[in-house]
Formats: sequence, C-alpha cells, structure tokens
Amino acid sequence: MGREPRHSRIHPVLRHLAELLVLVMLAAAVVSYRFDLGERWFGWGPVDPATEPAAVLPPEGLRLPASRVAQRVAVAGEHVDVDPAAVSAAVAPLLQRRVLGPHYAVLVTDLGTGEEVYRAGARSVVPASTTKLLTSVAALESLGGTSRFTTSTRWQPQAGRLVLVGGGDPLLASGPSEDAGTYPRRADLRTLAKRSAQALRAEGVRRVRLGYDDSLFTGPAVNPTWEPGYLDDITSPISALWVDHAEDPDGFGFVADPAADAARVFAAALRQAGVQVRGPVARTPAPVDATTTDPPPTLASVRSATVGEIVERLLAVSDNQAADVLAHHVGLAESGQGSFEGGAAGVLGVVQRLGVPVDGDRLFDGSGLSRDNRLSPDTLAGVLRLVEEQDRPELRQVLTGLPVSGFTGSLALRFDEGPPAARGRVRAKTGTLTGVHGLAGVADDPSGGRMAFVVVADRVRPEKELEARDRVDRIAAALGACRCGVGSPS
Repeated sequence: MGREPRHSRIHPVLRHLAELLVLVMLAAAVVSYRFDLGERWFGWGPVDPATEPAAVLPPEGLRLPASRVAQRVAVAGEHVDVDPAAVSAAVAPLLQRRVLGPHYAVLVTDLGTGEEVYRAGARSVVPASTTKLLTSVAALESLGGTSRFTTSTRWQPQAGRLVLVGGGDPLLASGPSEDAGTYPRRADLRTLAKRSAQALRAEGVRRVRLGYDDSLFTGPAVNPTWEPGYLDDITSPISALWVDHAEDPDGFGFVADPAADAARVFAAALRQAGVQVRGPVARTPAPVDATTTDPPPTLASVRSATVGEIVERLLAVSDNQAADVLAHHVGLAESGQGSFEGGAAGVLGVVQRLGVPVDGDRLFDGSGLSRDNRLSPDTLAGVLRLVEEQDRPELRQVLTGLPVSGFTGSLALRFDEGPPAARGRVRAKTGTLTGVHGLAGVADDPSGGRMAFVVVADRVRPEKELEARDRVDRIAAALGACRCGVGSPS
C-alpha cells in the first residue's frame, strides 16, 4: 500500500487542538445554557415574562379556540327548608334550668332564605369575640382579600439615617419560620434587614443611624373600654409596627411599646447582616417625598400574608390583635382614621352597606374585647348568611376560616359532649369573656337543613362558667345533629 500524500496528513498537534476546541465550545454552550450567560451578557435568550410580559410572543402557528363558559364541577343541591318545630324540639329543652343565666340570646335562621325559625331571649348582647365576624367581613370588603401590608425601610442619605416604617402587618415576625407548614406565611424583619443591608452596601454605606415610624395608626394604643388586666396576658397595645404579636421576649405578657421593641429586633438583624447601627434608635418620621433621589426613599420591603389569609387565621384561633389591626385598616380605608374609633365606625358602616341592618348596634373595637360592645343576634346571623351567598365569593374566607366543631381551631377540643353526629357539621366563631359565652356560626344537619345560629349568654355567674360554655356547645351540636329539614325522617 502506498503512503498518504504528505499534504493530506494532519499534524497530531493540530488534530488535538481541533478536538480541544470542540470540547471547549461544548462546555461553553452548557455553561451558557445553565447560567443564562448569553442573556445576561448580550441580551440573548427568552424574554422574562415577569418583567416584560407584553414582549412575550406566542408560539408560531398557535391558534386558540374561542373561550367558552366552563361547565360546573358540581351542581348545587336543592334548598331544603328548615322546620321551625323540629328546631324548637332540639333547642328549647336545652334552655331550661337557667344554666345560661338571666340574659342570653338564641336565634336560628334558615341559611338559604334568611327566615327566622327559632328565637329566644334578648334582642342585644355583649358579643365578645363573635365581633370578629363583622371585622372580617368588613376587612375583606373594604380592603380586598388579596391585599397585603408592606413593612419597609426608607433611606435619608443626608442624615445617614435608615427608617423602619410599619405598614400594619399583624403577623410580622422577627425571623423566617422554621416550620414549612406555617400558614399563612409571615413577612419577617430578618429578611427585611438582609435586603436593606444589600441595598446599602450597593451604595457604599456600612453604618447608619436607625429610626422607626409607626404613625400609620392614630389614637390611643390601648382601648379605653378594655379591662385594665387585658394587657397582662390577653392583648397588647395596638400598633402599626410590631413583631411576634408584641409578645415579651421573656415569655410573659406583652411589651409596653411594640414599635420600639420591633426597632430593637431590626437593629440586631441589621448588625447581623453587616451594617453598623450608630447612636440611639428613635421614633422618626419617615421621608414621604417621591423625588427621584438615589437611592430612592423606599430602600427595601417585605409584604404580609393576604388579608384573606389573615382573616382565616384570626377566625380560626380568635386572634384579638390581628382583628384590631384589621379594624384600624378598615377605618383608614373608609374614613382615613386608623384608630379604634375609626375602625369600629368603619366596620359597622361596611356591614350596613352590604345590606345587614345594624340599628342599635355599638362597637368600640374590632376584637370584641370591649364589654361596651352590643350586637343584635340578627346582625350576626345576617353576616353569616352574607358570607354564604354564592354571588359574594370575595367574602368566602370568613366561612372557610371558621373553626369546625371537634376538629379545628378554637373548637378542636370542644364538642366532646353531646351528639357525636354534630362533629364536623358545625362551623362557628367562639365568643368568650368572663361571664360571657357564645357561638355564632352555621350548622349543616344530616337531612340537608342549613342553619345560621347565634347563641350568646352574657351574664353567666362565676360558678356556672364551664357549665354555660358546655350548654352553648350542646345547643349548637343539637342543630348539627338534628334532622330539621322539612320532610326528613326524625
């Protein structure tokens, strides 16, 4: 065999260089794809739909059919009328022996029609925490269930001051939750500190003075109609800026100044993030101008859970502080007054606007801690029917947030007495103060009868407290277990 012509042979070095070049090109392609280098350096690659949604083109040749109305997943069942005689037979025997004391109210209505099917007792009561039903409805209607509250920092470069600004987030935490199952997810000050530190470093800032602004809410931080002992272990002063529900770090009661405590926690988080905090931390008005300074007035921020999620939680666990914070927000939205007075007026005004009569009702807070509050059972029943209406899905989270008898929230450890058939068939908001025991909710009985009910006793003698609470539960359980639908077998 003859040898290859000299000019057709490739030098071994050149051959290895060519192979190496191919490998380098393949590696570069993989790295560029993995880390989006082409898009970062040269603007190649797909448009980011989060920042430029209008620039995202549909796939070539895409043809979408005309939209059609989606079919119903399930057809609503026919309404079953509630039999007043059956309700009376279930409830009336439980009102004997005066266990509920000399002053109580019981009202049962047909949830579908709103018609009264049973009534006994007073026309107005101290509602205690059943007040939170009104606060929750007003918050969803006035603020919107998808709204969020923003806690932010604003930078004053001339003074070298960073200002922590409270946005009225009732669930703001000191740090991220270690429990992945926490619901709803909380915004936290540690994350805000890291974001603020990163923005400051980008401007070459390593040291700051720190101030805090809690001026979103006005008026007294403590409701003047509350019992003096409430601040010991029931609730805290209400503020637009706090952390961890203003609980005392020592584990006993609440801090006296929630905003100052939140600023202290934030200062520690800033230091941990690498920013020195000089001088005392003081209450400071935040800059509000919209000038295009560099950096802008708002340096960093974190956003709360949605109003709807907050509503679900506050109803499930009867969160007094979250309820009063939401009421303050309603006051701001309705009249510009983020205070106890503005919040109470705003809540009643929104409920009335939604078609529920509130004549004679009085509110002094959003939590129901005030013993000066007075509500008609008709108001509570009207709100319950409102959140059940199919054409008001924006209020539905009031219903989904209600504790379930024997299973969830503040009713998880109740309903252990009475008919077992009632467990899981009653959703209700508790209402408890010393001498006051109540439930307001909905019952779905086995026959298809659907009822709104209100049971509140507000002058219970001290020695009857536990018995009265049990009797309230038994009345609700009787409704959940009865076959009160018209035509149903007994």
